[in-house]
Amino acid sequence: MSLNGASAQSQGARQTQVSILGDDFYINGQPTYAGRSWNGHRIEGLLLNARMVQGIFDDLNPQTASRWNYSDTGRWDADRNTSEFVAAMPEWRKRGLLAFTLNLQGGSPEGYSHNGQPWINSAFDSDGSLRPDYFARLTRILDRADELGMIVILGYFYGAQDKILTNEDAVLHAVDNATGWILDHGYRNVIIEINNECDQHYANAILHPERVDELITRVHNTERNGFHLLVSTSYSGPLPKQNVVTAADFVLVHGNGVKAPEKIAESVRKIRLMCDKPKPILFNEDDNYNFDKPKNHFIAAVSEHASWGYFDYRRNGDKLNEGFQSVPVDWTINSERKRGFFQLLSTITGESGVGGN
Repeated sequence: MSLNGASAQSQGARQTQVSILGDDFYINGQPTYAGRSWNGHRIEGLLLNARMVQGIFDDLNPQTASRWNYSDTGRWDADRNTSEFVAAMPEWRKRGLLAFTLNLQGGSPEGYSHNGQPWINSAFDSDGSLRPDYFARLTRILDRADELGMIVILGYFYGAQDKILTNEDAVLHAVDNATGWILDHGYRNVIIEINNECDQHYANAILHPERVDELITRVHNTERNGFHLLVSTSYSGPLPKQNVVTAADFVLVHGNGVKAPEKIAESVRKIRLMCDKPKPILFNEDDNYNFDKPKNHFIAAVSEHASWGYFDYRRNGDKLNEGFQSVPVDWTINSERKRGFFQLLSTITGESGVGGN
């Protein structure tokens, strides 16, 4: 398949299209989790998700690539990583997961990195052109998501990797190239996150909070046959800036640094007051769990009709392959934390893991 050509599946053959009506997400013209309520909270219209940003991960730095070696082979294998990701997707979907976040520049393979990130993980070259091997892996995931009725929240940039882009022109080329590739391949199950936590450390000023709305508008205004991608960007905290709220099709925020579930609910109410019209509010990264407790961030978000996203990485005492962000990743539901999340997800959505695609 040519990088710039149509994929094997034509646009007409695509099965899944995401849209927004008011503050609800729709798939193929029907609200998500149609008719579902839980504990008095309307679940219909939410896009419950998990952070799976390493699905197309690679490390192009020969000095650091061996850090991610699989224990059974003693080497890193980017294609194996994507194959195992694709194989795990049906089980996530059966348990009620409708969306996951990927990023074309990944995320920290350590979960959080405090001593720099010397590895090189980017689907973009320095001039903003697309790397064919990354997009071949991305195609496999997007095609399977389309078949399963799943939505991909696709991030373009990550703070420790955007320095690969030479300058602002390269950033613009990257945005245009990635957006054009998605549209030309007919994907309608993809929504865009310009950059992960725009208020963090980015080398290029156009990715900073004051200007990132320019890129949101740029993607929003790019069309093929009258169709454009839904687009936003995320913040490290639960409250975005007004320019992004106004420009975005949906509001993306993170809940990592918030310790009280009540503050999550409060932030959703504050964001709604910032919106000039009803828009979905979506957490796509939160590492506060307590899934067995009556109060937690997941429940607090859905109680205010906001979607919530699970962020899972390897912690002290965990096994090598625990955590959905820590490379090498075991993409199966192999840990107590993962089981806790998927159990609560199944309870809230009413999807038990029996049947499905």
